[in-house]
Amino acid sequence: MAIRIASVSQTWGKDVFTDKGMYCGKVEDVECDLKRFKLRSLVITAVKGSYLSKMLGNKRGLIIPFPMVEAIGDVVIIKHISSPVSEEAEKVTEG
Repeated sequence: MAIRIASVSQTWGKDVFTDKGMYCGKVEDVECDLKRFKLRSLVITAVKGSYLSKMLGNKRGLIIPFPMVEAIGDVVIIKHISSPVSEEAEKVTEG
């Protein structure tokens, strides 16, 4: 089911959470496909202390493809994202 919004400006500055309730940050910008009149992605700024900032380290934010967006209302809900498991961590859990 497609997510419908009346105006792209409705997304800017909204808080972003994963579907598991983890706070990620705020919508800073959007990328649009003007030929198809669709949103392509959301640019999320990682707020200090948020789940996303802990996952990204010193990176400023993340671009989320629009198919990962589950809902837009008072807040934006995206599918849960997790950091990839490093090879070292896999070896520790296997050994």
